[in-house]
This record gives sequence, C-alpha cells and structure tokens, in this order.
Amino acid sequence: MSLRTKLRPRHALVPVTAAAVTLGAFALAPGSSATQAQDHRSKAPKSVSWQKELRQALPTLGHRNWIVVADSAYPRQTSAGVRTLTTGADQTEVVKEVVAQLGKQQHVKAHVQVDKEMKYVPEKSAPGITSYRDGLDQVLKGQETEPVLHEELIKKLDEAGEKFQVIVLKTDLTLPYTSVFFELDAKYWDADREAELRELMKS
Repeated sequence: MSLRTKLRPRHALVPVTAAAVTLGAFALAPGSSATQAQDHRSKAPKSVSWQKELRQALPTLGHRNWIVVADSAYPRQTSAGVRTLTTGADQTEVVKEVVAQLGKQQHVKAHVQVDKEMKYVPEKSAPGITSYRDGLDQVLKGQETEPVLHEELIKKLDEAGEKFQVIVLKTDLTLPYTSVFFELDAKYWDADREAELRELMKS
C-alpha cells in the first residue's frame, strides 16, 4: 500500500467541523430550547416578603379579621380562611412590625391577646422566656392587651377562620405559649357607641 492511499485529504475533516460549529450556534441561538430555559429562569418571579404581603393585606382586613404572630410550633389550622406565612424572623421584631403597620391604618385597630399561660412558664423550663416577656412588654406598651387561655384563643381562630380571613405569621421562636393575637376591630367605632346605637333603635 502506498503512502498516498494511507493519508486522507485535510478537507475530509471540514464537514465534521462545520457541523459541530453549526450545532453549537443552534444551541446558543435566540429561540432555542436552551436559551428559552435560561430566559425562563432569569424571569422567574421573586418571592414576596412577609412584610410586603402584610402591608398589601391590611387594607382588605377589618372587623372580625385576625393577625397572629406565632412561635415555630404553632399548629397549621385547616379552616378555609386561615392563611399561614413563614417569616423566618425574630418574633419580637414581627410583633413590632405588626403594631407599626396597624398604627398606620385609618380603618382598623387591634384588641391584643396573649396566652395566659405565658406569665407562668418558669425560666428553668424554658430558658429565655423571661427575656422574651420583658421584650414583648416593651413592644406592646400602650396596647390594649388581654391574657386568654391558649385553647380558648385557638377555638376563637377556628371559628373566625370559617367565615373571615386570619393571617398567621410564623416565626423562628422556640418558646411555649408566646404567640400574640391581634383581633381587628373598626377604628372609627367602638362598643360604647354600638350600645348607644342599639338603645336608640329600641325607641
């Protein structure tokens, strides 16, 4: 066999190289599946923060709605109106944000309720509970606050969630009986004026 028959012409490699270049260009071309997938990832909507969701929800809330700031083991309720948001934030800071946002509203105020059991939880059983209670007292200073047994509060929320919106903001707190319950009411009306109205209606 001659040397001439063993060697292939260099141009024999050209079609393969051209095909590879063409294939690579197609993979990167606008409108290709790879490019579309990359565009889809880049255009995916960013998650909305719990603060923004709270601000957006407040104008729609009113009398008989609730906002709950809950510790991490708070149960997920199945009532249709209960909406749970995981904040991943410090509980005292979440309570502070709720108080601040409610203070900006013209139409609603809150009757604040806390677990009655919280006052009696000993530090030795739940290290950090004393510090939490002190911090919560500062955040809720000036608020109308009532201690209520935990099971009674859960029952109230179950009933409210059947007909009305309840927003639960879960935090990273791992201390028992520390949830804070904001029962919303009309800011421009109160129980005294309601009682007076009912009396007038009797005449």
